[in-house]
Amino acid sequence: MGGGILLALYGVIATFQTFPSFGRVYAAYGGVFIVLSVLWGWGIDKKTPDLYDWIGAGICLIGVSVMLLGPRQ
Repeated sequence: MGGGILLALYGVIATFQTFPSFGRVYAAYGGVFIVLSVLWGWGIDKKTPDLYDWIGAGICLIGVSVMLLGPRQ
């Protein structure tokens, strides 16, 4: 229960950030979090990722790269 409340607060508090690129940084963090979750499951929980886990993680990293490295005006 407490963990769920803290997780919800973490998401809500982030919406009060005022610097312009925060949304992009937050989304990129989410993509990296997904990849690290796959690695955590593999290394700590001993759940070997399958092909689709790796493809999904790769798609996330490509998305993060597009968001962070794309040309801006």
